[in-house]
Amino acid sequence: MPSTSSGTANNQIIITGASGFVGQNLQKHLEERPWKALSRKPSGSGLSYADFWQQSNLSFDHYIHLAGKAHDLKKTSGEQDYWEANYELTSKLYDRFLQDPAAKSFIFISSVKACADRVAGWLSEETPCAPETVYGKSKRKAEEYLLDNLPKGKRVYILRPCMIHGPGNKGNLNMLYAFAQKGLPYPLAAFSNERSFLSVDNLCWVMLRLMEEDIPSGIYQVADSGVFSTNELIQMMAASMGKPARLLKIPAGLIRAVARIGDKLHLPLNSERLQKLTESYKVSNERLLNALGSDLPLSAEDGFKKTFEAFKG
Repeated sequence: MPSTSSGTANNQIIITGASGFVGQNLQKHLEERPWKALSRKPSGSGLSYADFWQQSNLSFDHYIHLAGKAHDLKKTSGEQDYWEANYELTSKLYDRFLQDPAAKSFIFISSVKACADRVAGWLSEETPCAPETVYGKSKRKAEEYLLDNLPKGKRVYILRPCMIHGPGNKGNLNMLYAFAQKGLPYPLAAFSNERSFLSVDNLCWVMLRLMEEDIPSGIYQVADSGVFSTNELIQMMAASMGKPARLLKIPAGLIRAVARIGDKLHLPLNSERLQKLTESYKVSNERLLNALGSDLPLSAEDGFKKTFEAFKG
């Protein structure tokens, strides 16, 4: 439960985006840790941004910044919306962290897309960054702001998760699951790919470890160990329901043509979604695991099983 104490830090945590997918799952892991939600329209014992900026006496040990604007598949957002949510809010909150005498750690949830939208081979923290979308560019600008202002005596972590899944997840995994659940043949089986994924439970575990231990500041990619093709995901989904996987290998050229038609007619299958479902995107977690000195607690396979169980509703 959120703490109701007011100003002084007693290992208290301030969280933005606590009502989102990652935030709701993080709450389950916090147990008895005192924390407050920071949002535009807070509820309960939360704080509004306006009150937080005005009350300079408020102090917290740990800042977890989950809030931000993700990809807008409906194309209803302007570029300024991304810059305000992903860069300006981050830099303003970080300035407050720097001024907070009790603050120990700042955890910023960025994205692998802050570095690269497409990957040849494996993505690592040393890969030169060249984001292509305003989402990635705004996240990268926020990263640079933090890296240019690293303080002494405080820890700053930039986490770059890959595709996150878990209870409450909404996205392409849901669409894939619907194919398996309804027994429909998956029509993109002709495409061969390898992708990294991340269980939200593992992400939450990483954040807790970073608050507890003296791990060096910097950028850390977060991904489960192992890579999976979309065809393998369909097979695992079908197995979780005790059904056979139905994989349909329609020629890739024909599928791409259908996706281009979907771009014009606003169909469920368009070029952007096709790319997300069929591209390879392999993310190395080696630096993170070396810093933690251990593997992540949940295997990739067990993480998928938990997500698929949640999909059953």
